[in-house]
Amino acid sequence: MQKGKPKRKIHPRQSQRKPGLEHKMKEPPAFDSVLFGKALRLEGKAALITGGDSGIGRSVAVAFARNGADVAICYLPEEEEDARTTQEHIHAIGGKCVLIPGDLSREAHCKRAVEKAYKAFGKLDVLVNNAATHYPAENIKDISAEQLKRTFEINVFSMFYLVTAALEMMKAGGSIINTSSVTAYRGSAHLLDYSATKGAIVSFTRSLAAALADKKIRVNAVAPGPVWTPLIVSSMKPKDIAVFGSDSPMGRAGQPSEIAPCYVFLASDESSFISGQVLHPNGGEVVNG
Repeated sequence: MQKGKPKRKIHPRQSQRKPGLEHKMKEPPAFDSVLFGKALRLEGKAALITGGDSGIGRSVAVAFARNGADVAICYLPEEEEDARTTQEHIHAIGGKCVLIPGDLSREAHCKRAVEKAYKAFGKLDVLVNNAATHYPAENIKDISAEQLKRTFEINVFSMFYLVTAALEMMKAGGSIINTSSVTAYRGSAHLLDYSATKGAIVSFTRSLAAALADKKIRVNAVAPGPVWTPLIVSSMKPKDIAVFGSDSPMGRAGQPSEIAPCYVFLASDESSFISGQVLHPNGGEVVNG
């Protein structure tokens, strides 16, 4: 091993079917931290978080709750157990959490989700577009039209649907935060369609920020590097899961709890002069753009 290079982190070999469930993972991700609640940066705010049942979304929901926000989380019906765990954890720390199951690829459900969140809290201050999926493929010929459509429907179309609905309720001072990826900047040979959606999200973020500047609604994104979540164990081969993230400069994948503070900052008034930008919690990889 080269002197000064971090020791590689090795994960337990495992496999799951999609969508991937956190409660079934060997070596569950770290999603909470007492550091989340040092200051009530989001006190009085209400947030809707997609993909909030597990992974980064769960950690963001918990971090928001620890910072004083009421949260509603969207997830697939088959992720109900993970979603209830998120809700129970938030209730245990004194927060409010509303569960909204359904398929975000459907415009009607996205509209209902926003309406349910607004009805529950009487307002909507923060929208976190985090839900995503990917299907690794070694060759572009292996990406079917159905897979391509599904990936864009979940990763990109849902953001348009949710933002359109949320803008009916969101007032000046609101914040929209989109989850992109390091793959938007460096690409990924085996995640062509996923990387394309994440690149689209960067452009969507920048364009929407410009479009909403006069409404005083800020739009930003977070582009994580490798993060230990159920999406990984449900879409990679066991041998690849074992070394996932070990090629990062820090020699390991990040934990969701290390990503969530970016969202707290972008949702808070501390980032009041920041819009159209992307934060890069990626383990030390330098990206351009």
